[in-house]
Amino acid sequence: MQKATATMKKMKSAATKAKEGASPSRLIDGRIKELGDWRGEALARVRSLIKEACPDVVEEWKWRGVPVWEHSGIICTGETYKAIVKLTFAHGAALKDPSSLFNSSLEGNMRRAIDIHEGDKIDDRALKNLVRAAVDYNQAKKKKK
Repeated sequence: MQKATATMKKMKSAATKAKEGASPSRLIDGRIKELGDWRGEALARVRSLIKEACPDVVEEWKWRGVPVWEHSGIICTGETYKAIVKLTFAHGAALKDPSSLFNSSLEGNMRRAIDIHEGDKIDDRALKNLVRAAVDYNQAKKKKK
């Protein structure tokens, strides 16, 4: 008699798929599905808003499983933890944030982050404006070089 576990199909984590050469976009899809809760929904929502704000955005998968959105440099990362989804803007300290979305990592000279907790409402327009500001910053920085 064979063990039931021998016939069960193992689910692969997004990190395992990365080692197998899956595209960053598919890995992010996998992470969202893998989370399967409010964090996956929040990550999917911010991903959609980032793509709306910057249709040319490039999705990357870095640092052992962190979704990264780039355009002329890193715009932001989308880390998921037990209690938050953290959007970290690489040059957030240089960006104007009139809607006060940044609520984490406020003490640094470079980065700023938005911690999204379960039940938080995302201000779509403000987030898209922040993404556009990050793209503009990256492009201006690139031109100076």
